[in-house]
Amino acid sequence: MQNSEAMAVSAALLAAAGELTRRIHEGVVARGFEGVRPAHGFAFTRLAPDGATVTELAGHLRVTKQAASQLVEELVRRGYVERRPHPADARARLVVLTEAGWACTRAAEEAAADAVAEWADALGEGGVAELRDRLLRIAPGGPIRPVW
Repeated sequence: MQNSEAMAVSAALLAAAGELTRRIHEGVVARGFEGVRPAHGFAFTRLAPDGATVTELAGHLRVTKQAASQLVEELVRRGYVERRPHPADARARLVVLTEAGWACTRAAEEAAADAVAEWADALGEGGVAELRDRLLRIAPGGPIRPVW
């Protein structure tokens, strides 16, 4: 593969990821969730299963514990998360999604489905399935996190 071809593939993939992030964010806002940013969505992906400590969230987002604490405080103020006693560690607090946080997560899933449905218009259903399969072969495993 030529360098120019590699750059073209890289640019297209980055542009598609950026556009998808933008479309999901706009879809969430259009569904009535004010004051959220794409960074919140990346935090929600870590909190959604069973919650997390601030330290775990910081590791997931690749930010300092102080930055994660500020993000959590902002989400608490907006009503998307709450702190609870950690069931296994009396010294720690577990950050979990509230009903509003879960609703925002569902709105993001709907917005993602809308965006990907438009890809089917361009690629066809089979093309989207092929794209998914090929991306899954090369995408790194692990958490979905922002690139700061």
